[in-house]
Amino acid sequence: MKYTKFLITAMAVVLMAACSNSKQENTMAAGAQAAPYVSVVAATAEDVEVNNTFTSNIEPYATNNIVSQSAGRIVSINVEVGNKVRKGQLLAKMDDVNLAKTRMQFVNDSTELERLTELYKIGAVAQADYDMAKLGLNITKKTYNNLLENTYLRSPINGVVTARNYDKGDMYSMTQPIFVVEQITPVKMLINISESYFTQVHQGMEFDIEVDAYPGETFKGKVNLIHPTVSAATHTFPVEVVSQNNDQRLRPGMFARVTATFGVNHHVVVPDIAVVKQQGSGEHFIYVLNADNTVTYTKVELGRRLGNRYEIVSGIKEGDKIVTEGQARLKNGVTVQVKN
Repeated sequence: MKYTKFLITAMAVVLMAACSNSKQENTMAAGAQAAPYVSVVAATAEDVEVNNTFTSNIEPYATNNIVSQSAGRIVSINVEVGNKVRKGQLLAKMDDVNLAKTRMQFVNDSTELERLTELYKIGAVAQADYDMAKLGLNITKKTYNNLLENTYLRSPINGVVTARNYDKGDMYSMTQPIFVVEQITPVKMLINISESYFTQVHQGMEFDIEVDAYPGETFKGKVNLIHPTVSAATHTFPVEVVSQNNDQRLRPGMFARVTATFGVNHHVVVPDIAVVKQQGSGEHFIYVLNADNTVTYTKVELGRRLGNRYEIVSGIKEGDKIVTEGQARLKNGVTVQVKN
């Protein structure tokens, strides 16, 4: 009986010791979890350019639809899509029957006016008849010049042919232009800028232009036109940016990103690995180390991305110690150990 009591007592002591060791191990494990190791850096501030990027499609500086004033047969086609043309260059010729008739009428009217002029000088023709002859000649001349312009179709600009809708011998039906000629030296882009920058945009202001066709390259543009009113719906105002495009590498229809600088801000800049994006939202946070070695989960507003760093518009200040490594084991208020 005594031996049984002794055995029970011994087993109880062993169990208590085991429980005590287990509690100590759990306490140590909990302590290890409560104080994870992190790396920190001090937030610094620097001057950051205030850049804004706007999207637009490149447009020709001018577009001309080449048409004839009246329907008729197309006698000749002198250019093709993609051809560069000069101002005044002949593009197509229409049937010239009406032009020939009017030319003959113009010659006859000119001859008749010369005859009446001589008679008018000696008083053999009334003033009214003489004036009527002069008026008739002026009308015939204008009609002739109009037909000449609409028979011999010439380019009104230096540009490139971007469309041809008829062939030689077709009957021009006036439903669509015979040619479309676009001026691509220069080109233009229309962007909408926030009204907060209205006083900062001025004629001749420079913009940087990037297009997907030439990755890594930047083209230059300048403000050519500022619309005088602001949209009440979007609170933006349209601005026309023109690029000289002397090498004609920028082409109408290309998607462009147009960037302007609106001064400089002195803002905090942090490594991108310090920024934590909250799942399921567009919000961003940074763990800030406090004096008592706890961390605060701090919401921040991001500005520009600067390589492997972020501009911080608000949320932390210069000199704050921010966590750059070990965020996965953290939560707000946790005590941490800083790596040396």
